[in-house]
Amino acid sequence: MDANKLFVTATKARNNFFELLEKVKKSPYPVNITIKGIPEVVIMSKEEYDSWLATIETLSDSELMASIKESEKDFKAGHYKTWEEIKKELKLDDYLVADKGKEKYVSRRTVRSSRKRAKKT
Repeated sequence: MDANKLFVTATKARNNFFELLEKVKKSPYPVNITIKGIPEVVIMSKEEYDSWLATIETLSDSELMASIKESEKDFKAGHYKTWEEIKKELKLDDYLVADKGKEKYVSRRTVRSSRKRAKKT
């Protein structure tokens, strides 16, 4: 979606509502709905909306923000451990951690890198 399509009149939005929904779902950008040339409403994907809510919740949590700022200071000062150090400390060397979309899978089994992967269907 190019920049000049980020603004749509309310009439055009109403007349092409389902087409507009499809465009918004596929685009990372919200669309402004205008009434008499003035942006009055914004339509965005559910994923984008959820992301905004999560950001607002994070920024509103003063304890979490203080912790994040402290972590940034520690990182800049070199006070951190690598993933390899953490695995060794927690004795996770023989664990396989996989990210399958939104689900996390942890197995105690080690997988050899030469193994063929199953094809996506």
